[in-house]
Amino acid sequence: MKLSAQEEYGLRCLLRMASRGDEASLSIPEISRAEALSVPNVAKLMRLLRMAGFVKSVRGQAGGYTLAKPAKQIYLGDVLESLGGKLFGAKFCVRHSGLNLVCVHNPDCSLRSLWIALQAMFERVLLNVTLADLLQSEGSMQDFLESRNRTLIMPEPVMDKAASIVS
Repeated sequence: MKLSAQEEYGLRCLLRMASRGDEASLSIPEISRAEALSVPNVAKLMRLLRMAGFVKSVRGQAGGYTLAKPAKQIYLGDVLESLGGKLFGAKFCVRHSGLNLVCVHNPDCSLRSLWIALQAMFERVLLNVTLADLLQSEGSMQDFLESRNRTLIMPEPVMDKAASIVS
């Protein structure tokens, strides 16, 4: 699985803005230079982020984009969903049905259960990490994620089920 370039670059633009402070304003060319992205690509990303309510724009010479709310209130799951949707949305299996209109595994699909479980794990992590959390150094972020690993990624009921499957 991969994040799309749009999701990665959108997060980078937001992180750049957050690193300047909640009230700082950056123009599209400034973001473009700082992130080594094309101006048209940054313009598209900022439009999407503005429409999703993560940034606001101000016109004029002193204008630019600012975060619409504090970085500690911007959750990565919400950002990624606005830029590209869920990894495994409700119509995931419909899009991958093969030559038929309905997947041949439709009545009893173990893969669908896996996709639903993975989506829930992604959401548990991404809806508990904010843009402000990403302002840490890489080492601090690793420590932060490891400290939350047990409760976010594999809560007890899921771990118990996984252990019973293996034994």
